[in-house]
Amino acid sequence: MRGGLTRTWCDGSPLPKGRPVSAEIDIHHTDSNGRHTDRARRVLVVGEALIDIIERDDVRTEHVGGSPANVALALGRLGHDSTLMTDIADDARGLRITEHLRASGVEVLHGDSERTSTARATLHEDGSAAYAFDLTWNPPTARPVTADHLHTGSIATYVEPGSSTVIELLEALPANVTRSVDANIRPALAGDHRDVLARFERVAAACDIVKLSDEDADWLYPTMQLDDVLTRLLALRSQLAVVTRGSDGLLLASAVARVAVPAARVDVVDTIGAGDSAMGAILDGAFRQGLGAPKGMLLDEPSLRVIGHWAARVAGITASRAGADPPTRAEI
Repeated sequence: MRGGLTRTWCDGSPLPKGRPVSAEIDIHHTDSNGRHTDRARRVLVVGEALIDIIERDDVRTEHVGGSPANVALALGRLGHDSTLMTDIADDARGLRITEHLRASGVEVLHGDSERTSTARATLHEDGSAAYAFDLTWNPPTARPVTADHLHTGSIATYVEPGSSTVIELLEALPANVTRSVDANIRPALAGDHRDVLARFERVAAACDIVKLSDEDADWLYPTMQLDDVLTRLLALRSQLAVVTRGSDGLLLASAVARVAVPAARVDVVDTIGAGDSAMGAILDGAFRQGLGAPKGMLLDEPSLRVIGHWAARVAGITASRAGADPPTRAEI
């Protein structure tokens, strides 16, 4: 048997690629002798994939987007076995998403939506974007999966009917599967603050790594300073709490250390996907610092700085070019 990534149903028969699924997914990474290897982490990302319709200087372009999809893309380009479970249609935009992600080694598992979701992004002079969404979120119904790590976030955790499915999936994972969430709150879609905060904290309490942007922190915890927000996230369960602050860099905290890391200095084209690329790099850095290893993750001050600077570098490269286009490890 050749080495590589194999996916099977529970009975061992091959799993159809890029098709609607409704069954337990068992993901194995093996070498040529069929033994498990740690050359790459097996990461399942659960969340939206969509098309960003970008309007700049009266010119409209379309790019593949969606926060979880961008994280899956970043992880695939950094060399991990990345799979995205999402909700897209078998239409032209859905096909574009699938082909784009597969080109970077990301497998796509999706439901049978009537149309592929979109986000219309209007760019400001500083490269930031305001979004208007046309989307649905109803991912494939699936029982707990076998993977090294599960990541979720954004609308996947608070837009029904899919958010309940995601939370049940997250909470049913075996204890040895590590987890992460990136809040990525979309106020226009979020609904009642109390309900969204309760859902987010329920998800965060099940996760080893939690990331917020400073805008997320302001929306979820409007009366707290960022340092207090980090304390709250660590109190929920998180081993690593991160707040990204755009051009002001990142704050990272663990039970034993806290650091501030500056943003990378780049000529910004736009910030679309930069935070998602940072999330992928944070996970990549955490894996290299021992997340999921028998001895656990080392998160002293030097380790936090390594993770933070790596995330800043990857995010900076993404911001230096148009759309959500994270770098490969070879590029870096």
